[in-house]
Parts: sequence; C-alpha cells; structure tokens
Amino acid sequence: MAEYHPFSDEVMQDPHPVYKRLRAESPVHYIEEYDAWAISKFDDIWNCSMDTKHFTASKGTTSAHLLTKVQPVTPMLNLMDPPEHTRLRAEIRSHLQPSNVARFEPMIRELASKALDDGKEKGGLDVMSEFASLVSVTVACSLIGIPLEDAPLMNDLVWRFFGREEGVEGMTADGLAAMEEMFGYFVQLSQSRKKAGAKDGDIIDIFNHWEIDGKKFDDMTIASHLSLFIIGGSETFPKTFATTIRRLGEHPEQRAQLTADSSKIPGAYIEALRYDMPTQFLCRVVTNEIEIRGQKLKPGQPVLFLYPSGNRDEEEFENPDVFDINRGAARVLSFGAGTHMCIGIHAAKLEGRVLIEEVLKRAPDYEIHLDKAERLVTDFVQGYATFPITF
Repeated sequence: MAEYHPFSDEVMQDPHPVYKRLRAESPVHYIEEYDAWAISKFDDIWNCSMDTKHFTASKGTTSAHLLTKVQPVTPMLNLMDPPEHTRLRAEIRSHLQPSNVARFEPMIRELASKALDDGKEKGGLDVMSEFASLVSVTVACSLIGIPLEDAPLMNDLVWRFFGREEGVEGMTADGLAAMEEMFGYFVQLSQSRKKAGAKDGDIIDIFNHWEIDGKKFDDMTIASHLSLFIIGGSETFPKTFATTIRRLGEHPEQRAQLTADSSKIPGAYIEALRYDMPTQFLCRVVTNEIEIRGQKLKPGQPVLFLYPSGNRDEEEFENPDVFDINRGAARVLSFGAGTHMCIGIHAAKLEGRVLIEEVLKRAPDYEIHLDKAERLVTDFVQGYATFPITF
C-alpha cells in the first residue's frame, strides 16, 4: 500500500513518484498521524472543490492551519464560505478581470525588457530574484495599493513566510515572525488610508469599506485579507515561471515553436503550470460525512487536495508525464477549482505571457544551468529559490 506524509523528505524533494503510487493504490489516502485524508485523483479533487455541502474552507486551508496548527485561522477570503465569500469575491474579482489587469501590460513589459537588457550586459540573470519576482511583487503591490517603494519589503516577508528548516514540520519561527510583521505593516497602511479618506479604487479600499451585516472589517481582518493577496500575488508566479523557462530550455524544439508562433505562448504557459504546479495542496475540512471510492470521510477531518497529482492523472491526461505545449488540456487544477479558484488567474496569465514573449524576443537562445539552481525543500509551495540562465 502506498505511503504518504506531507513532510517526508521524499515528498518535499520530488513528490511525483509518491503521487503516482497514491493514484494507483490509495487514491483516497488516510494519514493516521493527523486523522486526515489526501485525495490524489483529478476527478475527485475537481468534484470535492465544487462541493460546499460536505467541505468547508472556514477551518483552514493549509498544513499550518490543520496539521501542525502553528498558524491561527484568521478571517480572510480563502477561509470564507458562501454567501459572504460569494459577495466579497465578486467585488474583488471585478477589479481583476482581463480588461482591468490589461492596464499593467506596459509596466510588465517595461520591467521585463529592462531586466533582460541588464542581464544581457552581464551575460545572464537569476530568473527568480532578478526577473519574475520583481514583476510579480510590483504588480501585486499596484493592485493592492501598496506603495511601490515597499515592494522589496513585501518580497522579503513572503520569502521568509514560506521558508522551511530541516527537521521542522511546517512553518518556522522566522516564518511566523514575518507573518506578524506583515500584519503590522498592513494594519498601519489600512489605518493611514482610512485617515486620509483614500478611495483610489484598489483592493485595500474594498476591504476598508466592506461591511458584513452592517459591520466593517476590523484592522486585523483587513490585514489578514491583504496578507493573503500579497502572498498569493507574488509568491507562486516566480516559481511557475522558473519551471516554464526550465522546460522550454530542456525542449528546444518546443521553444522554437513559440519563437515562430507567439499565439502558442498562453497554451504553453498553462502546460508548464500543469506539469510543474508549485502549490502541493490546499485543504478543506469535512462538514458532513461523505464516501469517496469506498472511504468514509467524517466531519472534522482535514482533507488535502493534491493538485499536482491531479494534474498528472493518467485518466485525465494522455501521457501526463510528458511536457507538451500543444496539449490543449480542456481543464487543469493549476488555479484550483470551484468557489475558491485562484482569483488572480488573469493577472498570472498576463504576467506569464508577457514575460515569455520578452524572453523569446531578447534572449531566444538562453541556456539553463540546473547544477547552479537552488531548489526549495518545503511541504507546501515547491519550486526554485534561484534559477540562473545565461544568454
């Protein structure tokens, strides 16, 4: 019988062999240590993500919330259930539609072109720190309403939040300290915006003026929401982009297709997300007993949705372990599914498309150096800490 532990070295180094065994032998897998379940098949993850009758996000969605329990559950959008979640998400989503995020394309292209031009002068760059992170944190700060001079601080806090130490399950003391510092920053920013009577139409103003049952959010609730947005908006994209650059570097014939036909770039980016999704799981808690593949999941038990496993499910994708920019998958789990599908999906797609376009225009023959790349060892969001390329 397949074994799975979210904090094992095997899973944190390369989870896909474990996921493959789970799908074949134990697709609804019980984790006795935590009285929790791990779901690894595409259809099961997809259907459970849609199911608000049997699952809730309000008890927590991460290992820090539900397994190690070192992070308290604080009010934020991803921990809300309908109908409150539906109303607030709709308001925020209106600011993140393709027509609204499109205004950032010139800024993204300018940042990307400058970074690549600077890199060309010195023979290369680090895709993470000198390219993708720079773009994603700048866009996230612009959307939220964070002064751009504070973007480096936000980037540092987010990296510390996700840092892991050998022998420590889940979040570290420094990660918790970074979260506390982030909350303090957002409380101060929110208060200063309120005092100034700011109504600039950005995300912080939505939270400053939002009411539920006639009550506005308090400072800590606002800070919780804003922390979610800066983390979600700036942390995962650099990792997905670095692996995109890696796969195109390993498949020069597919890279050549994109250079010849840029209309294929959006599909190539989605395939890279399917193939190397950084977020290993998000959780729900069972509210009403449900049976899945003969296993009875009981109220109160955490459930881990193993998204990258679903994205390599043999019953959903032909040759799932093959990177193919022409795959054209009808559906993927790379942005989640259901009511909590990634709200920043259009911003992420825009960033991915523009950055790939600029790389192929300015450094089409770049070379990757896996021996010099540094990979993060973590349970939750996997990927590279550094990924150098030369050109």
